[in-house]
Amino acid sequence: MVFDCLLNSQNLPINYPVGKVFMPAKKRFKTRYTGVYYIEGRALGARKKERIYYIIYRCNGKNIEEKVGRQFQDAMTPAWARDIRLQRIEGKKKLPMEFSQGTEGMPLSMEERLQFETLISELSAKFINLPVDLIDDDIENGLKRVCEALGLHRSLFLEFSKEKKLLITTHAWSPPAIDKPYPLALTREYAYLAGSVLKGEVVSFSDPDDLPEEEADLRQYVRAFGAMSGLALPLKVGENIMGMITWESHGIRREWSKVLVDRLRLIAEIFANALSRKRSEEALRALKDQLQAENFYLLDEIKLEHSHNKILGQSDAIKKVLNQVENVAGTNTTVLIMGETGTGKEVAARAIHDLSPRKERAIVKVNCSALPAPLIESELFGYAKGAFSGADTSKEGRFGVAHGSTLFLDEIGDLPLELQPKLLRVLQEGAFERLGSSLTTSVDVRVIAATNRDLARLVKEGRFRSDLYYRLNIYPISVPPLRDRPEDIPLLVRGFVRQFCDLMDKAIDTVPAESLAALQRYDWPGNIRELRNLVERAMILSKGTVLQIEPPAATEPEMHPVMSMDEMQRKHILSVLKRTGGRIFGDRGAAKLLSMNPDTLRSRMKRLGIDRMRGVL
Repeated sequence: MVFDCLLNSQNLPINYPVGKVFMPAKKRFKTRYTGVYYIEGRALGARKKERIYYIIYRCNGKNIEEKVGRQFQDAMTPAWARDIRLQRIEGKKKLPMEFSQGTEGMPLSMEERLQFETLISELSAKFINLPVDLIDDDIENGLKRVCEALGLHRSLFLEFSKEKKLLITTHAWSPPAIDKPYPLALTREYAYLAGSVLKGEVVSFSDPDDLPEEEADLRQYVRAFGAMSGLALPLKVGENIMGMITWESHGIRREWSKVLVDRLRLIAEIFANALSRKRSEEALRALKDQLQAENFYLLDEIKLEHSHNKILGQSDAIKKVLNQVENVAGTNTTVLIMGETGTGKEVAARAIHDLSPRKERAIVKVNCSALPAPLIESELFGYAKGAFSGADTSKEGRFGVAHGSTLFLDEIGDLPLELQPKLLRVLQEGAFERLGSSLTTSVDVRVIAATNRDLARLVKEGRFRSDLYYRLNIYPISVPPLRDRPEDIPLLVRGFVRQFCDLMDKAIDTVPAESLAALQRYDWPGNIRELRNLVERAMILSKGTVLQIEPPAATEPEMHPVMSMDEMQRKHILSVLKRTGGRIFGDRGAAKLLSMNPDTLRSRMKRLGIDRMRGVL
């Protein structure tokens, strides 16, 4: 870096190193401290002048002149330079026995060494019973105190990600003048440090050139952020290495003696144990909150309809379903269960969950058609405190409650279109943001969806996202209607009778054969739900031990008056206009849905006397 040259009143032509460039500095300025001076100039492209500090002292009968740092890059001050000068002088005196082996890395006076030992004791005592809510702030304060005591310029506290592929900075300290922070997550550039630390090794360098030759990227990286000397220590709790802690010196070369490394390792253990305790308590708190949320959920879900959760049947159709259930249960694959209303889609979903490794946790259910559209997002993903008027506390959504378990999304075809991208992201990435929060929450949830609608047709009509449909339709299961499996009706009836005998304290042991035959001939538009309701009603009315049951009387279809072709077209066009909000043109317009030219449709509407806006009303 090149500085403007200033005239020296003493006219002393002395060369001073500035970075890797040597320029004649023709003026130096004294400070109020003996043996401390600086040169001043402006770097090319810089907005303001900067001072470079030097100290002069005697060593072994010689005058030593040494550059100690720069005003803005190293946060150097005259007082700090004075302290460094005193340390250089003090370092040549006789040292206490415990520091007699290699003290270059700890150039402190005897009094300062005693103060540093006291600091270690204070930190150790403080973090033993420190409340977890205060640990983060006190770790950063501890980093600051250690750096100030040793004359260091930056310390980073980094934790490994779950996959050990990233080092994420969780705590850091540096003086305000060092305004170039490292990125939050370090990857390729720190591969050498990460690999060494994972082996439990200490990495140190007094100059970036001390790093291995093959680590050119790392050398360039630390230089770019101003580090001249550095030390990286593993953060170890028991046998687990959770990350590393780094210490840096900017503008001043430091030697990392064994004594200094041992003391900094002790400080690292203090911080690591405190943070490990915090993480453990947070995990227990999260588990407690989730169990509490599950408890509230289960209290809401304990209903009679869930007490009969076995699939009964011996028909080929139901055997195919059971085989599909067994094949997919042991995986984490998303399942789409299709079938008419009342066919037992939820029973199939619960069977998949009960056969899966997640069976120890309760399955969580959301009926997408039973909730108003504005409430579905908060129900699925939860909300943060203050997210909307009345949100006095935070709420865990069903995805959070289902962490580690299974989420059953019933009637997925009724999910609002604007919410479908958020569901797709959870399925793909396992992450979402709660309503009113910018924090990303990661979950491990297996999703089973069910619908009685034709999702493929909804996709064509633009009412369901195609990418979400393909993501849900990885493993489809089609549950047959009851009319396609009449041979299973006797088994289902006997199963329902046993269930209601226990609930009603009755002793029904006979179902007449002619009644079963009549039930098998019935069409069952309501499927198994209709059969179950019919058995329950018969149980209430039956006296003695014989079940008195008959299928509902078949009703004649309602006869509608014959309409003219124009009237049929008029009603059909009006229904399509209502669906499109009165829109005629575009991919979601009425003309597209009717497969008509827009001009032809407008002409047809005019002939039939149809007002476009009537489709909105």
